[in-house]
Amino acid sequence: MNTELFIANRLFFDKTNQHFLSKRIIRIALFGIALGLAVMIISVAVITGFKSEIRNKVIGFGSHIKITNYESRNSFEVPPISNKQPFLDNLKNMNGIEAVHEFATKPGMIKTEESIQGIVFKGVAATYDWTFFKKNLIEGELPQLNNEKRVNEILLSENVSKLLKLNIGESAVLYFVNENEITPRMLQLKVCGIYRTSLEEFDNLFVIGDIKQIQRLNDWEVDQISGFEVLITNFDEIKTIERQVRYMVISYSEDNSSILRTESITRQYPQIFDWLAILDMNVVVILVLMIMVAGFNMISALLVLILERSTMIGVLKALGSPNWSIRKVFLYLSVFLTSRGMLWGNVIGIVLLLIQKLFHVIQLNPESYYVDVVPVNINILHILLLNIGSIIVTTLMLLIPSYLVSKISPDKSIRFD
Repeated sequence: MNTELFIANRLFFDKTNQHFLSKRIIRIALFGIALGLAVMIISVAVITGFKSEIRNKVIGFGSHIKITNYESRNSFEVPPISNKQPFLDNLKNMNGIEAVHEFATKPGMIKTEESIQGIVFKGVAATYDWTFFKKNLIEGELPQLNNEKRVNEILLSENVSKLLKLNIGESAVLYFVNENEITPRMLQLKVCGIYRTSLEEFDNLFVIGDIKQIQRLNDWEVDQISGFEVLITNFDEIKTIERQVRYMVISYSEDNSSILRTESITRQYPQIFDWLAILDMNVVVILVLMIMVAGFNMISALLVLILERSTMIGVLKALGSPNWSIRKVFLYLSVFLTSRGMLWGNVIGIVLLLIQKLFHVIQLNPESYYVDVVPVNINILHILLLNIGSIIVTTLMLLIPSYLVSKISPDKSIRFD
């Protein structure tokens, strides 16, 4: 039988002993622990949710990994490559690869009677996965692409449609300039849908349509494209998978064929992902501060418990209990109290997150934060790790103040009236 745990259990659960506890001090400590854990849960959920939201938007425009002509030099005017690459079948069957799509891009402009806007026309094939744009579609419908003929439909962003005063069903005139040509080439395409991602750097730039339109503009063959977009199942493995894809592309390269390059989205837009990485430091600072606050609150409560139970400590020592055994009693009691505070912290934090996730109570300015509402990512693993880490760190912090037990002398602490 664990004697120390039995005593701590009686002290914590036996109502006849509640008058020995300084209820106000204990409640303040429990409130501090609950508040600290709730803040940690909310902070981690909001930061990870924000990072995931921005990351998914960037990936939605450019995929995880791109395979293009080595001479592209990060330009949207990309030299063509063949869509009949020898590595494609193995690439599509590689572990961690979700999908591979053909794409083509060409910079140009949209001109109306009143305004003009520079854009990048991104062409995709009929097999393109429209999940991202379907999620962000606010009006109209997606282009109905097929493999037989060119489709004269495009998807515009809300920003561009407002700037140029183009509505669903209206025709937009797009101009493109080819190298060594004086006269620009023109396309007249119908606006079939309007999307909004609130990521202005991309919303103001991309127009989505049929890849066959770009092949026609560039006088390409039907098998010529700008490159391949590779989607992976786990973003955390992007560096490893990119190396595997690069090795595969190099291994299958043939003589006299175009030299291909692979580039991950993190290397294509380093400024965005470096900024997102900085947010991790903010989370670490918040977690450290909140755990320190919870620890010091429990230290105060433990000292009060020890001083109030000085007579009991003296009796236990007189009966032959060693100091470490008595210290364990108060450590167990502190863990019980900490667990109660953490229970309320979990309830408060999770309830507030669910309210925000379901009802979008707190909204943001998309021009400043790139999202309309505060995004939250409720991850059970994160919550469990926060709870386990908090209880371990708080208990370790209580080891030093529990040493006060050894300073209490039985002959001075035991009093008879």
